[in-house]
Amino acid sequence: MSAPERIPPRSVTTAELLTRGELTVRGQIRDASNAVLHCSVTFEGEEAFCVYKPVRGERPLWDFPDGTLAQREVAAYEVSEATGWGLVPPTVLRDGPYGEGMVQLWIEGAPGAELLALVDGEEPEPGWKAIGFAEVGEGKTALLVHADDERLRRLAVLDAVINNADRKGGHLLPAGDRLYGIDHGVTFNVDNKLRTLLWGWAGEPLTGEAVDVLKGLKEALGAEGALAARLAVLITPAELDATRARVDELLATGKHPEPSGEWPAIPWPPV
Repeated sequence: MSAPERIPPRSVTTAELLTRGELTVRGQIRDASNAVLHCSVTFEGEEAFCVYKPVRGERPLWDFPDGTLAQREVAAYEVSEATGWGLVPPTVLRDGPYGEGMVQLWIEGAPGAELLALVDGEEPEPGWKAIGFAEVGEGKTALLVHADDERLRRLAVLDAVINNADRKGGHLLPAGDRLYGIDHGVTFNVDNKLRTLLWGWAGEPLTGEAVDVLKGLKEALGAEGALAARLAVLITPAELDATRARVDELLATGKHPEPSGEWPAIPWPPV
């Protein structure tokens, strides 16, 4: 009699773990403006750390009256995945200990990865891009710069598409060769609210890679596109149309956007 065939254990995907796993609250991140809980999530023997932002812990915002910030976080992840750049950690919308909310894989940022700096002088050194001048006390100013890094440049394109109103330095998480952006609750507004520290490429031509990605997004956002279907349950029809318009404008100009002058260009505090 032959031995029974041994079935290898099934591999749990990150999406399954975040969506179906049991959430256990480990603590609260105190410096956040909305409720942000640090959790562990367990499913079929697999475990990971994650962030859980329950909808009931959101503070109402006058300029984001439709939907929830949690839905916008998931929508940002969906757009990031559609680019193929993987700039946003895996993010899902699900029920949890305090009701429905956003659950995102916890990313441990790598120490010592310098992406932002304050420097003396009028111009940045090679390898850096100027953001603008900042007051540093006692009537002195310094030049705020960010790294001339292709990962940051991709993130700048993503932010332009999703109309990110809050790209701070603390929302950048280097992890090995990867770079992740987090905190995308204030995105997808129909009005131009782009506020970011990544203005170093403003007015410069988009890379060929970015143009190809935007063409792919345009197709995916079409009436029959898979991305459009996913976003339709997360943001309003007007916000979806505005996202399509931003992609069209980026392709038409072929350039990184510049500050509009109608809205503060840099978030506060910047870090």
